[in-house]
Amino acid sequence: MPLLMMNRWMFFALGSLFAAHARAQMPQPLMKEDTVKISDHVWAIMGFPNIAIIVGDRATLVVDTGLGPRNGATVARAAAKLSKAPKLFLTTTHFHPEHAGGDAGFPAGTILIRNTVQQQEMEQHGLEIVDRFRAMSAQNADLLKDVHAFRTPDILFADEAKVDLGGGVTARMLWLGGGHTKGDELTLVEPDGTLVSGDIVQNKVVPGVAADGGTASSWIAVLEKLAGLNVQHVLPDHSPPGDGSLITSERNFISDVQARALALKRRGVSAEDAGKQLSVELKTKYADWPSMNVAGLVQRIYAEAQ
Repeated sequence: MPLLMMNRWMFFALGSLFAAHARAQMPQPLMKEDTVKISDHVWAIMGFPNIAIIVGDRATLVVDTGLGPRNGATVARAAAKLSKAPKLFLTTTHFHPEHAGGDAGFPAGTILIRNTVQQQEMEQHGLEIVDRFRAMSAQNADLLKDVHAFRTPDILFADEAKVDLGGGVTARMLWLGGGHTKGDELTLVEPDGTLVSGDIVQNKVVPGVAADGGTASSWIAVLEKLAGLNVQHVLPDHSPPGDGSLITSERNFISDVQARALALKRRGVSAEDAGKQLSVELKTKYADWPSMNVAGLVQRIYAEAQ
């Protein structure tokens, strides 16, 4: 692959990642321990990102850490307030710093679970992405100043890990393929039918494929697998909660952009021009979405079709 093409891929992918960061970046609400109830056994700290706390009779599972150890400690305190027993599990939706960079703030006995693909990404690129996030703002630099290493997972799994939290509450941690990153992890809470979706299912947010992430096609494939899981509630990481229809909406949106982008590519329109054209065209169709900058997604669709 030509170096120039790789650099363009990197530019657009990082642009999407950083745009999502800027959109979600706000006064750090994770400094507070306030939670909202998502379903019978799932609570969330709404912020950057949304953090899930899943409570059973014998143990509690937290999904994501917040940006840096200080936020991680806040999440751990919130989990302790909700917990019915001291046993604590932690997992992460993907390896980016606001999701996994606060693990040092959790108690020493916390059991960390992660899928093998995500762990490989963490080992290869984790500290590199932390450095990029540090450079974004003084706030990020302060929150990440002590992050120089990550915990080693206690449990690694390939496709699925199931944890019985007690009282009939089960958390299924799933790796179904790549989308935003290669190692995107989803957590399905039963019997609630609640999906903690990371970036894979958002609520009216343009998907962003990270520099070394999946593809539009692999993302769609993951969503098609999710469609068969009878999801009732969805807690995304950077947008408001919703119901299971968000899965279909996400799939339809990516498929729509993919079809339109490939049609323009066949006509010889450049990826840059296609991104600009579709950002305008789709804003009318998806008028209730806060932003419709699909340039990064279009760039990845063009690259996938090479």
